[in-house]
Amino acid sequence: MKYKIIGISVTALVLITVLCISFIMPEDNGTRYIEHIMAEEKTPCTSHTDDALCTHLPIVSINTNGLEIPGKPIYDEEYNVIDYTVAQDGTSTIKSTVNVVNNEKSYNHLTDNSTDMGTALIRVRGHSSRRFEKANYLIKFINADATNNDQNFLSMDAHHEWALHGPYLDKTLIRNYMWYNIAGEIMDYSPNVRFCELIINGEYRGLYLAIEMITAGKEGARLNLEVNKKDNTFSGYALRLDWGDTTEDKKLYPFTNYTTRAKTQHELVYPGTQNMTPELKEAIKDEFSLFEKTLYSYDYNNEKYGYKNYIDIDSFVDYFLINEFTCNYDAGSLSTYIYKDVDGKYRMCVWDFNSACDMYQEDSMPIDDFKLNSSLYFQMLFMDNEFTDKVVKRYHELRETVFSEEYLMGFIDDTIEYLKPAIERNYDKWGYTLSAEYDLLHPSERNLRTYEEYIGQLKDFIRKRIDFMDENIESLKQYSAESRTKKYNEVSD
Repeated sequence: MKYKIIGISVTALVLITVLCISFIMPEDNGTRYIEHIMAEEKTPCTSHTDDALCTHLPIVSINTNGLEIPGKPIYDEEYNVIDYTVAQDGTSTIKSTVNVVNNEKSYNHLTDNSTDMGTALIRVRGHSSRRFEKANYLIKFINADATNNDQNFLSMDAHHEWALHGPYLDKTLIRNYMWYNIAGEIMDYSPNVRFCELIINGEYRGLYLAIEMITAGKEGARLNLEVNKKDNTFSGYALRLDWGDTTEDKKLYPFTNYTTRAKTQHELVYPGTQNMTPELKEAIKDEFSLFEKTLYSYDYNNEKYGYKNYIDIDSFVDYFLINEFTCNYDAGSLSTYIYKDVDGKYRMCVWDFNSACDMYQEDSMPIDDFKLNSSLYFQMLFMDNEFTDKVVKRYHELRETVFSEEYLMGFIDDTIEYLKPAIERNYDKWGYTLSAEYDLLHPSERNLRTYEEYIGQLKDFIRKRIDFMDENIESLKQYSAESRTKKYNEVSD
């Protein structure tokens, strides 16, 4: 069954709008590729004798030789997750082969010549998303000797590890694509993304988003991090705050693990276990703890000793604004990445907007509130009036570009127009999940019944959020008011 998709009529009015949006877009720094804007136009097929897949998007075909992909949840009698499935040999991944069809000028078909990407380990990835029928996958390209095999997957910078995100909770299918790209327009780094259509063992699985994993890369790709295992030295590393459901060798126990009693856990993302030694891990923990101790000390805003000597302030400002603007409140405690670049400053990196813009399963997010300012690290940063002033000033700057209503509505409409046939095919496969039997959101009235309604919900959220933040952004200054911070600001040189 086909589902009607919102389109954009080619009218003079729309052309004028596009020109206006182009004018207010931030200057392209030459490194960010935004697919729906920059993809080369392909010649569509005029006819087909069958219902074979014919798409302008890349086709990613994965073959597991009939083996079930591990990583799916195992439930107890009360539907609580008690474990995850594993491969026959007890490991968390299985081997698969990956092929990509991506013709330069013409539409793509499964029968076209493909690029053999070789062998990849694959498993289901995610936390709550592992429960979804449309799974997310981690793929890791390897050589015959099991060493890492860096690949330019879908023309992105070469690396061996990738995520395949299958939008399921987000019925618009575009939240991650949209906000990763917008973050990439304003921050030093945001993961690159590409749309594709996924085939597993010959079965069509729908519209997917290939995403760079957050780690170091070669020749300036991804994060600029370096480590020397032999000398136990480093000039960059990356950490993640998350649920902590990882192996002990990846866990780090810095200062705030013991002082804030947070339920989340710091994990080492880079360097990985192959480049890690106990001495290196301890050195990273000590250095990161020094930053945390400084931030939570009475000297936190001291020019000589305070946090400004440790962080790239603009990175923290932009991270706060894009996650606060979207009410992406896992940020700051879950799916939270912080890294130290080779220049010695800590920066933030965005991750996972699947639940952003009021798409959390548990409850609706209030549009008329600020929350991230009370999360880990930001609760201290907002006690400094200089940091707060930077946030307010930066917000007003972004409202002229990527936070403008014109830009955001145009981004949504143009992305939908670019994806239109793939969205239809995705809902040929997954359209039944729009029915009440598959409702995921609470309370029940938040569940909608058509694609158009979910797009309307996203746009309505953005408009209301803009109205609230325009009117209330200055109220953030209360958190750095002298009456509130006096007890923290009594120490001086």
